[in-house]
Amino acid sequence: MHKLTFTPVSYTGWGCLNQLLPEVERFKATNILIVTDPFLKELGLADKVQQPLRSKGYATTIYTDIAPEPPLAIGEKLVDFTRKHQFDLVIGLGGGSALDLAKLAAVLAVHDGKVADYLNLTGTKALEQKGLPKILIPTTSGTGSEMTNISVLSLDTTKDVVTHDYLLADSAIVDPELTISLPPKVTAATGVDALTHAIEAYVSVNANEVTDALALQAIRLISGSIRTAVLEGENKQARSDMSYGSYLAGLAFFNAGVAGVHALAYPLGGQFHIAHGDSNAVLLPYVMGYIRQSCEKRMKDILDAMGLSSAYLSQEEASYKCVDALQQLVQDVKIPSTLKGFNIPEEALGQLTDDATKQTRILARSPMPLEREDIYAIYRAAFDGEVREPAES
Repeated sequence: MHKLTFTPVSYTGWGCLNQLLPEVERFKATNILIVTDPFLKELGLADKVQQPLRSKGYATTIYTDIAPEPPLAIGEKLVDFTRKHQFDLVIGLGGGSALDLAKLAAVLAVHDGKVADYLNLTGTKALEQKGLPKILIPTTSGTGSEMTNISVLSLDTTKDVVTHDYLLADSAIVDPELTISLPPKVTAATGVDALTHAIEAYVSVNANEVTDALALQAIRLISGSIRTAVLEGENKQARSDMSYGSYLAGLAFFNAGVAGVHALAYPLGGQFHIAHGDSNAVLLPYVMGYIRQSCEKRMKDILDAMGLSSAYLSQEEASYKCVDALQQLVQDVKIPSTLKGFNIPEEALGQLTDDATKQTRILARSPMPLEREDIYAIYRAAFDGEVREPAES
């Protein structure tokens, strides 16, 4: 038996932002908080959301005091703001940081205590109420936050999450038209993030027939369109395929989970403030190369989904070719392929390893158990730029 959880209402497709007003009306809101990236306010996307609401008489407040890879302090400040102003609906507009913070604000607005009290690794309080209704509108094709029940926050050297089904969006509006203005670098990073979600969901120990179908289609769409989306940002088909791919990957990884790549990526973001998509991208080939023997058949399937035929190849040969294809894709979208490329010093590998081993919730889903020595070996491989496998005992 497998439990499957999905956001209650989703709209997908070009121009579906026009469903925002009917959704707001459904919640009978009067005082709306819009949590968004400062960059999107400058671009006018926040106004594109706000103006139709104001024209119908809704009170709206745009909140932009957020940052990429948001630290705990930013989450605490937003939650305090939400509590004080008695909002009755929260709209998240932007990338993963804006959406994660919007979810956090909506739920914790009706709880007492600090955000830190509810963290997965160290918190002591449990969420007891659903909180305010929330509509999530992604402007990137990558994080999948609009599909998940997780809010990620950066700590001093790593990351932690607040997670509960109360954090699920009440409505998600996934409009690829909103991604047109995304710069190539962000398109690349968020796109590989979405691809990583799909790949890790497919090899997860919690994978099932439903998540497999979602993950493989996501891999097909993303791997077939990401290069075009990076090079030709206004290509409607590429943007649409990336949007649908990210949406499907979000559904897949929310239900099957991610594993080693994300567990090792969190400390990179926490210690060096590397964007989450870049952290996943630089680690993806090295983690998959290291665990290759534990999931050869599934990597053969991934290779086929990427449009690279595995005909006449054994599972072992196809799995090696899959790792090569992932390395090539990361290079093609101009993301550094080694930790050195992000100026990570060699002496940091030990602390990165210590922090990654704490991500037990995520590591438990890996098809190959990853102990401390394995995690260090992967970081070392990513630092040296050489895919390696476990040493024979």
